[in-house]
Amino acid sequence: MREVAFIKQNKEKWLNFEKAIFGKTLKNPDELASLYIHLVNDLSYAQTYYPKSKTILYLNNLAAKAFQKIYKTKRQDTNRFVHFWKIEVPLIVYEYRRYVLYAFLVFLSFVAIGALSAAFDDSFVRLILGDHYVNMTLENIEKGDPVAVYKSGSNWGSAFGITLNNLYVGICSFIFGVFGGLGTGYYMLQNGIMLGAFQYMFQKHGVLWESVRGIWIHGAMEIFAIVIEAAAGFILGASILFPKTYSRMISFKMGVKDGVKILISTFPFTITAGILEGFVTRYSNVMPNWLSVGIILTTLSIISFYYLIYPFILHKKLKNKHAII
Repeated sequence: MREVAFIKQNKEKWLNFEKAIFGKTLKNPDELASLYIHLVNDLSYAQTYYPKSKTILYLNNLAAKAFQKIYKTKRQDTNRFVHFWKIEVPLIVYEYRRYVLYAFLVFLSFVAIGALSAAFDDSFVRLILGDHYVNMTLENIEKGDPVAVYKSGSNWGSAFGITLNNLYVGICSFIFGVFGGLGTGYYMLQNGIMLGAFQYMFQKHGVLWESVRGIWIHGAMEIFAIVIEAAAGFILGASILFPKTYSRMISFKMGVKDGVKILISTFPFTITAGILEGFVTRYSNVMPNWLSVGIILTTLSIISFYYLIYPFILHKKLKNKHAII
């Protein structure tokens, strides 16, 4: 069958399916699953006979959204809250996994730029961090407590203030993705260069390990969450720039919806990082190495598993269970 005839024959069915997926009226999950099977069959046919066609891209995108919709509307043994964290967010992260990769690559590039700039320009660290902060840190290094800055203020006051600031940064990083992702990139540039210059300053004065075992007690989750929030911002920007087979408005709505869910998923990690910074980091200089390193590895493992490993495990499990191609 010629591709034109194939499209003409199935166009109405695909449009009806699209309405079922993006419409306000939800179909019965079983009916939706039945329609999904037809869609997957059409996708398989297109991949076999029209391997270079844009029809495959359209059907593949529609199938991905349908897959999420089915598991969103299907009855769950767990409540909606548990389903959001256990199923919905990981599947969205899996769908947009390449944006998570882009976010890490961009952020690490900026960290490297910050470190290299500090290495080749003695004034760069002061330009980025400010004279007051650099002078204070140098004094702390001379006193033998490089991360003493984290001991200022009360436990609760520090945790609360830090958490609010990090939530604000994360939300702004996402919202400013509306400018084609450039706003998100700017926030990543600021944080990445600052981190690179900051860590190089400790390296230059021979206290890198002392800074790492202190700062990264909270920094593992904090920095990781910032990168995931940036990925959400990139998703928002891409929904505007690259609507694929959807109208730009529908693509934008999808980008906002999925991006917000990813953003919200970072909040518990950001809050945990704030609590650690307010209550635990300040005692890093009196902790044994095994304890501080243990906290860092534990927090990093938890957030890494949730965003980098679990989405693949879940997708594979559901794919095998329902024979999704």
